[in-house]
Amino acid sequence: MALTQEQRTQAVERWGDMVWRLALARTASVPDAEDVFQEVFLRFFRHEDRFQSDEHRKAWLIRCTVNRAKSVLSSPWRKRTVPLETAEEVGVEDDYREVYSAVLSLPGKYRAVIHLHYFEGLSVAEMAAMLNMPEGTVKSQLSRGRALLRDMLKEAEL
Repeated sequence: MALTQEQRTQAVERWGDMVWRLALARTASVPDAEDVFQEVFLRFFRHEDRFQSDEHRKAWLIRCTVNRAKSVLSSPWRKRTVPLETAEEVGVEDDYREVYSAVLSLPGKYRAVIHLHYFEGLSVAEMAAMLNMPEGTVKSQLSRGRALLRDMLKEAEL
Protein backbone atom coordinates (compact mmCIF):
# COMPACT_ATOMS: atom_id res chain seq x y z
CA MET A 1 0.00 0.00 0.00
CA ALA A 2 1.44 3.35 -1.04
CA LEU A 3 1.94 6.05 1.56
CA THR A 4 -0.04 9.26 1.38
CA GLN A 5 1.76 12.58 1.06
CA GLU A 6 0.94 13.32 4.71
CA GLN A 7 2.44 10.00 5.85
CA ARG A 8 5.59 10.68 3.83
CA THR A 9 5.89 14.13 5.39
CA GLN A 10 5.48 12.62 8.86
CA ALA A 11 8.18 10.02 8.13
CA VAL A 12 10.64 12.71 7.00
CA GLU A 13 9.82 14.83 10.06
CA ARG A 14 10.34 11.86 12.37
CA TRP A 15 13.50 10.33 10.88
CA GLY A 16 14.90 13.15 8.75
CA ASP A 17 17.15 14.76 11.36
CA MET A 18 18.77 11.43 12.17
CA VAL A 19 19.38 10.60 8.50
CA TRP A 20 20.67 14.12 7.76
CA ARG A 21 23.11 14.21 10.68
CA LEU A 22 24.45 10.74 9.92
CA ALA A 23 24.84 11.54 6.21
CA LEU A 24 26.64 14.76 7.11
CA ALA A 25 28.87 12.97 9.62
CA ARG A 26 29.80 10.32 7.05
CA THR A 27 30.37 12.61 4.06
CA ALA A 28 31.47 15.86 5.78
CA SER A 29 29.88 17.68 2.85
CA VAL A 30 26.49 19.41 2.78
CA PRO A 31 25.80 18.70 -0.92
CA ASP A 32 26.78 15.04 -0.54
CA ALA A 33 24.68 14.73 2.62
CA GLU A 34 21.71 16.21 0.74
CA ASP A 35 22.14 13.63 -2.03
CA VAL A 36 22.34 10.81 0.50
CA PHE A 37 19.29 12.13 2.36
CA GLN A 38 17.19 12.21 -0.80
CA GLU A 39 18.28 8.80 -1.99
CA VAL A 40 17.66 7.20 1.41
CA PHE A 41 14.12 8.54 1.63
CA LEU A 42 13.33 7.61 -1.96
CA ARG A 43 14.35 4.05 -1.16
CA PHE A 44 12.50 4.18 2.17
CA PHE A 45 9.24 5.15 0.50
CA ARG A 46 9.67 2.41 -2.11
CA HIS A 47 10.09 -0.25 0.60
CA GLU A 48 7.89 1.13 3.41
CA ASP A 49 5.50 -1.83 3.31
CA ARG A 50 8.31 -4.24 4.27
CA PHE A 51 8.99 -2.85 7.76
CA GLN A 52 7.51 -4.50 10.85
CA SER A 53 8.17 -1.82 13.46
CA ASP A 54 9.66 1.60 14.13
CA GLU A 55 12.87 -0.07 15.37
CA HIS A 56 13.12 -1.91 12.06
CA ARG A 57 12.54 1.37 10.17
CA LYS A 58 15.22 3.17 12.20
CA ALA A 59 17.76 0.37 11.76
CA TRP A 60 17.05 0.22 8.03
CA LEU A 61 17.38 4.01 7.66
CA ILE A 62 20.73 4.04 9.50
CA ARG A 63 22.07 1.10 7.49
CA CYS A 64 20.87 2.59 4.20
CA THR A 65 22.35 6.00 5.08
CA VAL A 66 25.73 4.45 5.91
CA ASN A 67 25.70 2.45 2.65
CA ARG A 68 24.66 5.41 0.49
CA ALA A 69 27.29 7.65 2.10
CA LYS A 70 29.90 4.99 1.45
CA SER A 71 28.83 4.86 -2.20
CA VAL A 72 29.03 8.64 -2.52
CA LEU A 73 32.49 8.71 -0.93
CA SER A 74 33.82 5.99 -3.24
CA SER A 75 32.26 7.49 -6.38
CA PRO A 76 34.97 8.22 -8.97
CA TRP A 77 33.36 11.47 -10.12
CA ARG A 78 32.93 12.88 -6.64
CA LYS A 79 34.32 16.37 -6.36
CA ARG A 80 34.92 18.14 -3.06
CA THR A 81 33.85 21.66 -3.84
CA VAL A 82 32.31 22.61 -0.50
CA PRO A 83 34.69 23.30 2.37
CA LEU A 84 34.26 21.40 5.63
CA GLU A 85 33.44 24.68 7.40
CA THR A 86 30.12 24.79 5.51
CA ALA A 87 29.08 21.43 6.96
CA GLU A 88 29.39 22.62 10.54
CA GLU A 89 26.91 25.45 9.92
CA VAL A 90 23.96 23.20 9.09
CA GLY A 91 21.94 20.76 11.20
CA VAL A 92 23.64 21.21 14.58
CA GLU A 93 22.53 23.30 17.53
CA ASP A 94 24.75 26.28 18.39
CA ASP A 95 25.78 24.72 21.74
CA TYR A 96 27.31 21.71 19.95
CA ARG A 97 28.64 23.41 16.81
CA GLU A 98 32.32 23.53 17.88
CA VAL A 99 32.28 19.98 19.20
CA TYR A 100 30.52 18.73 16.08
CA SER A 101 33.09 20.54 13.96
CA ALA A 102 35.80 18.59 15.78
CA VAL A 103 33.85 15.36 15.20
CA LEU A 104 33.66 16.14 11.47
CA SER A 105 37.43 16.57 11.33
CA LEU A 106 38.01 13.03 12.64
CA PRO A 107 38.92 10.27 10.17
CA GLY A 108 35.79 8.66 8.68
CA LYS A 109 35.86 5.41 10.64
CA TYR A 110 35.99 7.28 13.96
CA ARG A 111 33.55 9.99 12.86
CA ALA A 112 30.80 7.44 12.17
CA VAL A 113 30.95 5.62 15.51
CA ILE A 114 31.31 8.85 17.52
CA HIS A 115 28.29 10.31 15.74
CA LEU A 116 26.13 7.21 16.12
CA HIS A 117 27.01 6.82 19.80
CA TYR A 118 26.80 10.40 21.03
CA PHE A 119 24.40 12.08 18.62
CA GLU A 120 22.06 9.15 17.87
CA GLY A 121 22.40 7.34 21.22
CA LEU A 122 23.18 3.88 19.82
CA SER A 123 24.88 1.20 21.86
CA VAL A 124 28.02 -0.64 20.75
CA ALA A 125 25.95 -3.71 19.85
CA GLU A 126 23.52 -1.65 17.76
CA MET A 127 26.37 0.09 15.94
CA ALA A 128 28.12 -3.21 15.27
CA ALA A 129 24.96 -4.66 13.73
CA MET A 130 24.25 -1.58 11.62
CA LEU A 131 27.82 -1.07 10.45
CA ASN A 132 28.31 -4.80 9.89
CA MET A 133 31.47 -5.06 11.98
CA PRO A 134 32.46 -6.89 15.18
CA GLU A 135 31.66 -5.23 18.51
CA GLY A 136 35.37 -5.22 19.37
CA THR A 137 36.12 -3.16 16.28
CA VAL A 138 33.36 -0.70 17.18
CA LYS A 139 34.72 -0.42 20.73
CA SER A 140 38.27 0.17 19.42
CA GLN A 141 37.14 2.81 16.96
CA LEU A 142 35.01 4.49 19.61
CA SER A 143 37.91 4.51 22.07
CA ARG A 144 40.41 5.81 19.51
CA GLY A 145 37.92 8.38 18.23
CA ARG A 146 37.30 9.62 21.77
CA ALA A 147 41.05 9.98 22.35
CA LEU A 148 41.52 11.94 19.11
CA LEU A 149 38.51 14.10 19.89
CA ARG A 150 39.75 14.73 23.44
CA ASP A 151 43.13 15.85 22.09
CA MET A 152 41.50 18.14 19.51
CA LEU A 153 39.22 19.71 22.10
CA LYS A 154 42.12 20.21 24.54
CA GLU A 155 44.07 22.01 21.82
CA ALA A 156 41.08 24.22 21.08
CA GLU A 157 40.38 24.59 24.83
CA LEU A 158 36.66 23.73 24.54
